[in-house]
Amino acid sequence: MGDASDGEILDIKLTDLQATAPQFLTHSSDLATALVKLQGGLAAAGSPWGADDQGKQFEDQYVPNVTSMTMAAEVLALGLASIHDAMVDMADGHIGNEQLVRSMFSRNGPKPEPPPHTGGGDLQ
Repeated sequence: MGDASDGEILDIKLTDLQATAPQFLTHSSDLATALVKLQGGLAAAGSPWGADDQGKQFEDQYVPNVTSMTMAAEVLALGLASIHDAMVDMADGHIGNEQLVRSMFSRNGPKPEPPPHTGGGDLQ
């Protein structure tokens, strides 16, 4: 990436997108797998804190926090997968744009269609 001194604000390289995107999918999958294991372990443990007053106080604090944490982890896993998808789409867009530009300047490539006449008047 460039900095302000070289006049470049953002420099996206296709190879960087292609190399980095799979990491987001891997981390998303790893997080989702860990979350399933955590939820299974918590479910298997049941309510080991007991039903007395102290256990009830613990449960009142613990259960909402576990719920919030698992929901946040689910959102994070989905977010990581979404970043992967966006990076793949961006890479595909760069490839498509490069092919279009090459074809526009190629002697043998397809020629772009001229824009439709929008002058609004009749030619005389």
